[in-house]
Amino acid sequence: MVHTKHQDIASLDGWRAVAILIVAASHAGMGKLVPGGLGVTIFFFLSGYLITTLLLREYASTSTINIRHFYLRRLLRLTPPLLLVLVATYGLTHLGIFKGYATWTGFLAQLFYFANYYGLFFDAAHTVPQGTGVFWSLAVEEHFYFFFPALLLLSLRKAQRQRLPLYLGLACLVFLAWRCYLVLSVGVGTERTYYATDTRIDSMLYGCILATLPQTSQWHRKLQSPSLRIIAILAGGLLLLSTLVVRGEIFRETVRYSLQGVALMPLFYYSVTNPELWPFRWLNVAWIRRIGIYSYSIYLAHYVMLNNVDGLTPYAPLNILMALVVSWCFAVLVDRLIDTPLRVVRARLR
Repeated sequence: MVHTKHQDIASLDGWRAVAILIVAASHAGMGKLVPGGLGVTIFFFLSGYLITTLLLREYASTSTINIRHFYLRRLLRLTPPLLLVLVATYGLTHLGIFKGYATWTGFLAQLFYFANYYGLFFDAAHTVPQGTGVFWSLAVEEHFYFFFPALLLLSLRKAQRQRLPLYLGLACLVFLAWRCYLVLSVGVGTERTYYATDTRIDSMLYGCILATLPQTSQWHRKLQSPSLRIIAILAGGLLLLSTLVVRGEIFRETVRYSLQGVALMPLFYYSVTNPELWPFRWLNVAWIRRIGIYSYSIYLAHYVMLNNVDGLTPYAPLNILMALVVSWCFAVLVDRLIDTPLRVVRARLR
């Protein structure tokens, strides 16, 4: 496991900023140049890595994991901003100010983190407000949070710590095989493999693998040798870029997510253990970290705004700018009025 001395792990806020900037740029009309899906994959990987790291720290200090407190922390972190956005968006849609449809079924599906399967299998009529489709990724993360802490605790109690990376790696292979089966044998559409938890959750598991890798002092010294460091960072970066260059649909919906998970492992490892290195130094710049801190609220608001500002002025770039400014202001208010007070409560639950 990558060990750090503080709950604020170096470079992670910077990675959040990278992810939200990729997603927002793609949604703002640059989708042909900026792969928004990569931003979501980075979010998934980061969540898996961070949650596993914090749970392992808790187990190391208390010899257990308080599952109830974990769920309460997640509830207090994720649900208040989501509920605020949903109430505002559905209310404005019901009044005819925002586009789309406002139904209780759609509202409850998104509030209770069922948005991805609801959109895939139960919402052929598109009964949700425009711009709320991005909430599918929240469902994937919440499904992961639902089962992973208990499974991790069970494995740790059975003295399976050293085997955790192996088990997680096997699980990633199973999810890859499942995607290949759905695409190559069943012939499902790209939406099925892109949005569903059972075909995307392995992007989080790769982050879990990184967090559970054991590191002896000897192994750590080898990984920190300058030559290996350069090779690993270059290999991770080139592999990640290669997944964006290959455009074949079958590749994109089968092995792409797996390769991206593997590519992110050395990049995250060295950005956390060596944040002073040139490729990662900028991830820890204050204003970059600030974007990362606001990233969740920006993610919730930006696509809703982008879908509802096109008629405000005759100038599309100005409309996009207004949508992003409103999203930023919303994120600032959420951080100051909601998340900052709740951080104190969440800290007491650690």
